[in-house]
Amino acid sequence: MFARRSGILLHVTSLPGSHGIGDLGDSAHEFIEFLAGTGQKIWQVLPLNPTGYGDSPYQCFSAFAGNPLFIDLEVLRERGLLSASDLANVPQFPEEHVAYAQVIPFKEELLQKAASAFFADGADSDRSAFDDFCQKNSQWLEDYALFMACKKVHDLKAWVHWDAGIRRRDPAVLEEWRRKLSSELEYHRFAQFEFFRQWEKVRDRCRRHGISIMGDIPIYVAHDSADVWSHPELFRLDERGQPTAVAGVPPDYFSATGQLWGNPLYRWDVSAASGHRWWIERCRAALGMFDLVRLDHFRGFEAYWEVPATALTAADGKWVKGPGEELFRALQGELKELPFVAENLGVITPGVEALRDEFGFPGMSLLQFAFGNDPQGPSFRPHNYSRELVAYTGGHDNDTTVGWWTSSGVGESTRTEEDIRKEHDFTRAYLDFESGEVNWILIRAVLASVANTAMVPLQDVLGLGSEARMNLPGTVSGNWRWRYKANRLTKEVRERLLALTLLYDR
Repeated sequence: MFARRSGILLHVTSLPGSHGIGDLGDSAHEFIEFLAGTGQKIWQVLPLNPTGYGDSPYQCFSAFAGNPLFIDLEVLRERGLLSASDLANVPQFPEEHVAYAQVIPFKEELLQKAASAFFADGADSDRSAFDDFCQKNSQWLEDYALFMACKKVHDLKAWVHWDAGIRRRDPAVLEEWRRKLSSELEYHRFAQFEFFRQWEKVRDRCRRHGISIMGDIPIYVAHDSADVWSHPELFRLDERGQPTAVAGVPPDYFSATGQLWGNPLYRWDVSAASGHRWWIERCRAALGMFDLVRLDHFRGFEAYWEVPATALTAADGKWVKGPGEELFRALQGELKELPFVAENLGVITPGVEALRDEFGFPGMSLLQFAFGNDPQGPSFRPHNYSRELVAYTGGHDNDTTVGWWTSSGVGESTRTEEDIRKEHDFTRAYLDFESGEVNWILIRAVLASVANTAMVPLQDVLGLGSEARMNLPGTVSGNWRWRYKANRLTKEVRERLLALTLLYDR
């Protein structure tokens, strides 16, 4: 399933551009040209859904919808849905990070304006394409549009704090709100139509260059989401819609008390009774967007960490058996091919590996974890790699390689200063270096390995430090903000990456 190749991990938010956040316009297409010019065959992105709490792509308002912030406004201007004057006075957004509090109202105002122009004077062919899109995606689109419209009316409060009738989805009340908010519903339908239209152009360019896009399915969805509001029966909720048990992981490398994610847990028995229909449709939608998909927190499908909703930390949780083979058999029965990558990091058991092997999903390995006191450290060392593996220098939850090497790390993980000293000594011995550009040393190691797939975050290609870190687990603010400047993709960087890619038959 996975030929020998390499790729770059870069979320869409991190692309450069003048509108405050990466989008699906010129910068995305220019990045694809960079990938093609350096011999890369995979572009990996984080979830592309509309973000909610903490701007995290792992806490989204929908598991099906696209993020409207990724819509390129210049394309809307070219279509006549925005005027040149609309884009003449763009705020002075920071170049190297996303200022979400400024970007969101700026883009929403212009998207609302474009939607009004579309419905007032859109081309017949575009209106026909819009109607077709709405019909094909009605299964999730109508609930999502109503959810977002109701959220706005309720001052962006979580759905559990809405008026009782709409919170409980009383059929008559739903119909009343649909009539009352009809224009707002049309706006959300338009935004989704435009997102997916622009996304298809990105995919087409990737196909022309033989580049696959790897997407991401988080195992859990946000409590404050259209998914939980419209399918409460699938989740562990009380009569008011509040979670009775939530997700997390036990104490680990990142936190001595574990990570308390707070997402509601699934009622897997109810899911099974429906033939796992919601999961099938979720994966079908993802495979319609991507060529392959990373299954986030794969170990939770075998057994998951259940934490009482009243607990203050994840340390109070327990392991509970997950749906396992039954779920993937159901997915396989309907979707046939499952081009999944299993994110099998964390507390991994023989049962987790047996489930992964049963379906032939490649696992993941992060080289940054290979040299410290992680119990799984030996398995992350290249001499222990298997071919059916996706090998990374680091992931979106890690510091950049330069940051990992140069920062103290104390306070950001459970490592001590002595742990870090030993880790550095072992890294130098294993990779046979005394000094040098540590990012390129690790890049060479994963590209040279036998792993069929090697992935490198763009931050490591650019040699950036902790200022370019994407996420620090256990924190709720200041994450998911980093962007690169267009002039960073220099001729030297391109030639160096291409040379290593060719050298190791990627």
